[in-house]
Amino acid sequence: MQNVRIRAAIGSAGLVLVALILFPPLSFGADQSRAKEIIQQTCVQCHRLEGQPDSRFNLKAPDLIWAGSKYQRSWLIRWLTGKEAPLYAKGYRWDLTEVPSKHPMVTESEANAIADYFAEHNKDPRVKVGSFDLSKVTKFEATFGGMAYKAHACLGCHIIEENGTFIGGPQSASLVTAGQRYNQDWLFRFGQNPQDFTPHSGEFLADATEPQLRAVIGFLMVQGVKDFEYYEPWTSQEFGMANVDRGKVVYKEYCSQCHGATGKGDGPGASGLVPKPAIHANIPFDKLPMEYLYNVVNHGGAAMGKSPNMPYWNLTIGQQGVADVIAYMRATFKGAPDIAAAPSAGQGGTCVQPRQAVKVSDEFLTRMNPLPASTGTLQAGKELFLRTALPVACAMCHGEKGDGKGIMGAALVPPPRNFTCSSMMKDIPDGHLFWTIKNGSPGTGMMSFGGLPDEQVWQLIHYIRSLAK
Repeated sequence: MQNVRIRAAIGSAGLVLVALILFPPLSFGADQSRAKEIIQQTCVQCHRLEGQPDSRFNLKAPDLIWAGSKYQRSWLIRWLTGKEAPLYAKGYRWDLTEVPSKHPMVTESEANAIADYFAEHNKDPRVKVGSFDLSKVTKFEATFGGMAYKAHACLGCHIIEENGTFIGGPQSASLVTAGQRYNQDWLFRFGQNPQDFTPHSGEFLADATEPQLRAVIGFLMVQGVKDFEYYEPWTSQEFGMANVDRGKVVYKEYCSQCHGATGKGDGPGASGLVPKPAIHANIPFDKLPMEYLYNVVNHGGAAMGKSPNMPYWNLTIGQQGVADVIAYMRATFKGAPDIAAAPSAGQGGTCVQPRQAVKVSDEFLTRMNPLPASTGTLQAGKELFLRTALPVACAMCHGEKGDGKGIMGAALVPPPRNFTCSSMMKDIPDGHLFWTIKNGSPGTGMMSFGGLPDEQVWQLIHYIRSLAK
């Protein structure tokens, strides 16, 4: 019986040996040889893998000289196996064609081998690994990067997705899922000067600061990435070490020149400013969202759709300074004690709040709310008003009842609109409200909510009108 087992074992080993001889497993070297063969026989028909950057109009397809630094491996494998949409809606050479070309496909194992080959042989020496820290991208920076992306004309050539709609010029690479495709360090280097990669090809060098460029790259690196985990600076080590006494010094040296030594909005610069500086003494800072406080102090008024007179202090006082001064304001300013007890504005002319007229084009003034005043619309508007509107919920200034008595309202000169005043609200057209929400109100503390989709703005307008009494 034992001899039978031995013969069976020897027989099995022999079968394995025969299989190994007839069907040898692919080694890394064999994979690389196969990858090199595919590249030399197929890829080089259109792509260049070596040489110096050249104009698109002298090429057939994008250069792969730096493919090992440019693409994320997972995306590259999906692309090579035919699982990704064309990058160029009108073809890479839009001067020759207006339809995308079909890219050859390879097997999964071949795609992996090609990705390995690029990673070893096609690195870009200009790219500094770690130059862009994706783990430090904040939600604000991504949003601001989207605005900078448009302000610097990137939208003129590249498609992005905005509120479920594809927008932008289709003559260059689609950026709809850029966050799944590019290596962030390569994309950051490309953004510093696109002409270094494809000269004389319509690539645009923007006059952007490095923080602006970083914001744009952050915006692009979240495109197509579901549930991106944004960095929250107010959870950083600097905030854990925040010091009220240091913050008091920072406030005196920088903030008091406008907001006053005791936060009453009466600093020496206040007399010449419109709108007037916020009266910090009237704000219960410990009740404000840390995200909002951080963004206003760190990025400034203009970045938050508020007064451009409020500087961005991040470069001046640093992250520790921002943390310290916020700690000081939260510990010092507790809000106006009588704001909640103040008599509510009622019907009639007494509740009308005069405002300096803001010229709004007829295009907006004639707009009517396209949404029905349904229960669902009103509920959606209420949720935005009370909790979810960004950069800050409307109720923070206008109050939960819409009477202008929010916890931030007492700090603003002039005070926030009282939406319960029907005699005033009936004379403000829908289009005017739409424009104001989107653009803010110059000369007041009303910030811009330009990032809100149009549908949400109309939902807000229905809810705001429902508050009038």
